Amino acid sequence: MATGEAKLEAIVRQAIAAFQPKIAVRLWTGERIGPADGPVLTLHDPAAIARLAIRPTIATAVELWMAKAADIEGGTIFDIAAARSDIRTRDALKKLDKLRIAAALPALYALARKGTKDAKAAPQAGVGADASGSSMAAIQFHYDISNDFYRLFLDERMLYSCAYFDGWHDDIDKAQRDKLEMICRKLRLKPGERLLDIGCGWGALLIHAAENYGITGHGVTLSQAQYDLARERVAAKGLGDRVTIELKPFQEVAGSFDKIASIGMFEHVGWAHHDAYFAAVRKLLRPNGLYLHHAITRPAKATDKAFLKGTKEYAAIIRYIFPGAELDHVGHSAQKLEAHRFEVHDVENWREHYGRTCRLWHDRLRANMEEASRIAGEPRARLWLLYLAGVSLGFTRGGLLIYQTLASRRAKGPAELPPTRRDLYR
Repeated sequence: MATGEAKLEAIVRQAIAAFQPKIAVRLWTGERIGPADGPVLTLHDPAAIARLAIRPTIATAVELWMAKAADIEGGTIFDIAAARSDIRTRDALKKLDKLRIAAALPALYALARKGTKDAKAAPQAGVGADASGSSMAAIQFHYDISNDFYRLFLDERMLYSCAYFDGWHDDIDKAQRDKLEMICRKLRLKPGERLLDIGCGWGALLIHAAENYGITGHGVTLSQAQYDLARERVAAKGLGDRVTIELKPFQEVAGSFDKIASIGMFEHVGWAHHDAYFAAVRKLLRPNGLYLHHAITRPAKATDKAFLKGTKEYAAIIRYIFPGAELDHVGHSAQKLEAHRFEVHDVENWREHYGRTCRLWHDRLRANMEEASRIAGEPRARLWLLYLAGVSLGFTRGGLLIYQTLASRRAKGPAELPPTRRDLYR
């Protein structure tokens, strides 16, 4: 065995002994270390593992996963997460022989340089690091992989936002239909009203609202793939005279609307653009008109400065999945709504709903990985699988949150709402 590989193997064995994971690890030599049954974390490429030893970051681990230098036998990412050691990281690190690791670094660098092309094949955003997440380049990077790719794991209506479960079932089609119903009920839609959907995706909300509530709808998106399919779907439903879709920024929308929905779009706006966003929404909404703000958030910190630092995991998601995007915290959203003369009526946390949504998406994509790899390439398909699992775990554990906030454009006198929420749960 080469000197670099021998030293790397010794370090890996030392790390396993220190951290004591509850899952087996299979080395590139074929040797299995740990429990005799259950899922196995496989380490295929010693050169890639050496890069992780030298640079133990989330980004390096993501690239290893994409390149299949690390994989899972007989299980999923959720099994790996569930097998976390009971030993605290700082306690495990104390057990490592730092001098031995330092002495091995030259050999590890030499081994890492051999590399594999695939390990460096992470898809790049193609937009500047300072670009807005709502720029057309950033949106199309995420959403224009292929409509066929998203069909592999989304529901029949292709809703790419949190579903709503009336029980913890596995029927994603029902949960997404129930989500559309809940949005329409919260907006108290009435026949003849004008509804604007900011970031309308593939048009599901507008179609549902037009068919079931008699509204006239307008949607905007920055994704060419979404725009093309949304228009096709509207035409196929015979709703062309009542629902219109445009490929344009929300800032360029004109007119006045009775109700406005923003479902899973605000994450792309960016912290620096929040004031401009809420000012634009207010301008488009009639007095007393209702606005539904559905957005992923993170828990607030002691200060906004501390909040904006984020986490390493969050930074990795932004780098590989949502270039330019930034999450808010619910207190800041409510503050901005009030500052722009909205009245906040209701705030509902859907955290566990999104954890389940992403788990179902992950399972559906995993079942279709061969086709997903054909469409998007195996590295990118594996990245999306990791992303969906990671986001599901984030919501399940509470590191990520999601809120639906109902607000109205403030006007003198009573709000146009019933006295209770009873009508939402008929």
